[in-house]
Amino acid sequence: MNKYTLLLVSLLMTSPYVNAEQVQVKSHDGRYSLGLNAEEKVEFLSEMRQMLTSIQQIMLGIGTGNKQMIIDAARYSGNRMARATPQSVKDKTPVSFEKIGGPIHLMFEELIINAEETDETDAEDMKDLAEFTGVLMQNCLACHAAFKVE
Repeated sequence: MNKYTLLLVSLLMTSPYVNAEQVQVKSHDGRYSLGLNAEEKVEFLSEMRQMLTSIQQIMLGIGTGNKQMIIDAARYSGNRMARATPQSVKDKTPVSFEKIGGPIHLMFEELIINAEETDETDAEDMKDLAEFTGVLMQNCLACHAAFKVE
């Protein structure tokens, strides 16, 4: 929003003639909705939060040179998570989602292998893990840019 739009919204919200609940700022979200029911949504969003937690723990492990932390965090979001996804959710995801989602779980598995072969005292090895995690996160961003859960 530009400063004039913000000013207008601010004035409208503080006006004695307009209730703040009456003012709606519309957004155009062109992402594809996965159409999950309430139970599926809870499970799916829990998985997304776990993946974010894994990324956070991986980055902390890289920053502190804690190889085991990296391995453990990546393991939570690898193939084990993909296999545990309810079939009803898998049935609702389009092929375009699967082309992003499947490989990202494999990338977590690859990160485990890379971390196992890493010398945590070698700054260059840790840098390589950080770069790989950045590439992995590009898939996260691509997925979140294309899909939504309502």
